[in-house]
Amino acid sequence: MGVADKFWKKAIRLISSSVDIAILTIILLILTIGCYAMWDSEQVSSAASAARYEIYKPTEENQGLTFLELQAINPDVFAWLTVYGTNIDYPVVQGRDNQQYINTNAEGRYSLSGAIFLDSAASRDFTDFSSIIYGHHMEKQAMFGEIGTFAQKSFFDARQYGSLYYGGREYGLEFFYFIHTDAYDNTIYKRRITQREDKDAYLKRLSEAAINTRALDVTADDRIVLLSTCSNTSTNGRDILVGRISDELFENPFDTGDMDLGNTAAVDRITGIWGKTPLWLKVTVITVPAVLLPAILPGIINDRKRKSRKQSTG
Repeated sequence: MGVADKFWKKAIRLISSSVDIAILTIILLILTIGCYAMWDSEQVSSAASAARYEIYKPTEENQGLTFLELQAINPDVFAWLTVYGTNIDYPVVQGRDNQQYINTNAEGRYSLSGAIFLDSAASRDFTDFSSIIYGHHMEKQAMFGEIGTFAQKSFFDARQYGSLYYGGREYGLEFFYFIHTDAYDNTIYKRRITQREDKDAYLKRLSEAAINTRALDVTADDRIVLLSTCSNTSTNGRDILVGRISDELFENPFDTGDMDLGNTAAVDRITGIWGKTPLWLKVTVITVPAVLLPAILPGIINDRKRKSRKQSTG
């Protein structure tokens, strides 16, 4: 074999080895990015979980003392919202404006999941005729991630009640409308409705917009709450669950002990990096390493063995 042949053979082997190493590096990089994206999404979901705040929930047993502990951490906490049969079981805050708690949690710390918060223009004692409470639409049914599920009639029909704790006592909630609307619909997102005729007109408008309804005799003398979050079914869409505040407490039919329920404020759908990753890229992250690694690893290993034998033989 001539010198030129040896040179080209060696060059081809070197190029082949370099290509294999480059491909391996890319695969490892893809795997690293994929693992980080999945870890990041899990962290975001974990931070938004209702279980994070469970120790602070006011109950008859703790007489609201743990709730006072959370208020000592963040004085903006003033209420606790529970929707029976869902994972919605969170403290409620109110900020100086509707942006403060978009990316700040109930403990006052930065968090993508933010907090469940009352509209900044509303009264904390819920004496307003209508009060709007916002929350992010999160992955894994966290925060207000389940509000959109009330669009399903069977889900709506099975979940009529909840509770709202504020001012040192607990009140009942009766849900009677589910609405899908636009973020800029000022006929729905109205504040400070004081005149009786305006209240009647507002209830009529809610009825017209409702996708699912429950027969309750709600009047201008009642106080209602709107639980609002973004929708993934339309651009700028919003899903709203409407309930009436009641002095009567309602039994939680889902409290069996063995269930795992796991100027509009811009409370958008929040996911981690993995949740935002396009499907084609997710498929690439999973399949490329699985396909290419078996193809290139034997060549790299054999190349390393050849180099090792040459070094050992001098």
